[in-house]
Amino acid sequence: MVEVVKQIGQTDLHVAPLGIGTWQWGDTQFWGYGKGYDVDDVITAFWSSINAGITFFDTAEVYGSGRSERFLGKLACSTETKVVVATKFAPLPWRLSAQDIHRAIDASLQRLGVQQIDLYQIHWPFTLMNIPTLMNALADAAAAGKIHAIGVSNFNAAQLKQAHEVLNRCGVTLASNQVQYSLLARAPEVNGVRDTCRELGITLIAYSPLAMGLLTGKYKMNVMPSGARRYTPRFQTKHLEVVEPVLNLLRDIGSGHGNKTPAQVALNWLIQQDVLPIPGAKNARQAQQNAGALGWTLTEAEIQTLDETTAPWQRPSSVSR
Repeated sequence: MVEVVKQIGQTDLHVAPLGIGTWQWGDTQFWGYGKGYDVDDVITAFWSSINAGITFFDTAEVYGSGRSERFLGKLACSTETKVVVATKFAPLPWRLSAQDIHRAIDASLQRLGVQQIDLYQIHWPFTLMNIPTLMNALADAAAAGKIHAIGVSNFNAAQLKQAHEVLNRCGVTLASNQVQYSLLARAPEVNGVRDTCRELGITLIAYSPLAMGLLTGKYKMNVMPSGARRYTPRFQTKHLEVVEPVLNLLRDIGSGHGNKTPAQVALNWLIQQDVLPIPGAKNARQAQQNAGALGWTLTEAEIQTLDETTAPWQRPSSVSR
């Protein structure tokens, strides 16, 4: 079992330094749920993660149109292990008031089958509701006992500071900010997001920590992912060629740590940045591979080499989810 060492923000939530993202659980359009993997695979992914000491699972109301929340809720209730569940509110254009947030929380509570959500996040800041409206509604939900901790996702440094300030006035802390962060998406290091999180005691949660599978090293021009992923810019010929030297470096470093895979090295690098990566897992094999990023540490020299090699990826990305 993995020792529980990661504190989420300034809350009393403590988890392993690695979580699981569940976007794939039930998503048919982007990930191709039902074609190559199904509910039985999802179940084995969950139990493999739990058996490895991983207890933090991140979902959202829009993942699989609620199917991911239902899967996670049933699985979390089936184990005696304390599972930390995070989900997200989608600030869709027609959601215009605090009441919409409260209705969404109630719907997520019902799908998850719980009385309280451990970590409730605003999925993205692009909304007709302003940040004070969003944060005040979440503070009210926390006061009502419906959510334990409050987080955000895809917020920039200025938005983070504003959200933190509003919650502070309500006597609540902002626990986390979930952003795209990987060796191939290092913008949080230069756009102020990572520094702001550190300054304010906010945990940075890294989604797409394996660049949607690109950092696993299994994809080439004649081996492409299924679903809509294959049509994204990162899987085009030019990008695949540029990434190959990074994958070769990951393989070389992994060989010196008991033949760790490129994905395990990439996840360990993120853990060393004091962030909480949440790679996806469609099945038991992927969950076990993720867990292999724990229990060992890259050397300072290896971290420096990875930093230098992937420095070109310290630029803003248009990809978010």
